[in-house]
Amino acid sequence: MAYNCRVSASEVVLSAEGLAKRYGDREVVSDVSFALHRGEVFGFLGPNGAGKTTTIRMLVGLVKPSRGRVVIDGHDLGTDFEAAMRRVGCIVETPDLYKFLTGRENLEHFARMVGDGAAGRIDTLAALVHMDGRLDGLVRTYSLGMRQRVGIAQALLSDPAVLILDEPTNGLDPAGIREMRELVRRLAGEHGLAVFVSSHLLSEVEKMVDRIAIVHRGRTLAAGTLAELTDGGKRGLEDLFLELTGGETV
Repeated sequence: MAYNCRVSASEVVLSAEGLAKRYGDREVVSDVSFALHRGEVFGFLGPNGAGKTTTIRMLVGLVKPSRGRVVIDGHDLGTDFEAAMRRVGCIVETPDLYKFLTGRENLEHFARMVGDGAAGRIDTLAALVHMDGRLDGLVRTYSLGMRQRVGIAQALLSDPAVLILDEPTNGLDPAGIREMRELVRRLAGEHGLAVFVSSHLLSEVEKMVDRIAIVHRGRTLAAGTLAELTDGGKRGLEDLFLELTGGETV
C-alpha cells in the first residue's frame, strides 16, 4: 500500500488534455485541460453548468470524451482503460452504499469485486477515515459524514494513485466539513495521494487545496496555486471568479 510514505508532489498522476464532450449539437465541455500531481489536493471550481460533472464523468470512464485525452498514472484512459481505472478511486455525487448492510459488509462486498488483496486493507482504511469504531454498525444509522468516510474507504480499496471527490462536503454540518477537510489534507500530505476535489464552497476550497482550475462554459479559464491566481492573497477567490466569469460565481 502507498499509505505510509510521503512522495514528491512533482510527479503528474492525472492529466486532462483538451477534453471536450458533445451531445448532438450541444457541446457541454469544449476545452478542459489541467494536471494533478502526487501528494496534492487539487480544486476543480466553476459555476453551475460549467461542465464540472461531465468532466468528472470523463475522468472516471463513465462518459467517453468527444475529443481530448485523459492519462492516469501513466495509463491512457482511451487505450488502456482497465489499467487506468485501477489507479483511480472516486465518489461521484454520493457514496454508493447498501444501507441495510454494515459499513464492514459494504467494504467486504466491494473488496470482493476489486480483488488483489483489497479485503486485507479494510481495517487499515477504516482507521484511516476514523470509522474503525463504527464499521460494524448498519449504514442506515450513519450520519452523512460517516457515510462519506466509508465511501472514501471504499474508493481507496484498490490502492489508487488518484482520489476524485465530487462535492465531498455537500450537506455536511460545520464539524463534518472540518473533518472532511482534515481527512483530505491527510490523504494527500501524509499518504501521497493525489486528491481531486470538485466544490462550490469557496471558503472551504481555500483551506483545503494546493492548486485549482477554474472552468466556465466548458473551458479552463485559469489553473495554478491559490497564491498565483489571487496575487498572493491580495484578492479573494470570489473576486477572481467574478472577474474570470463575467460576474458569475459558483
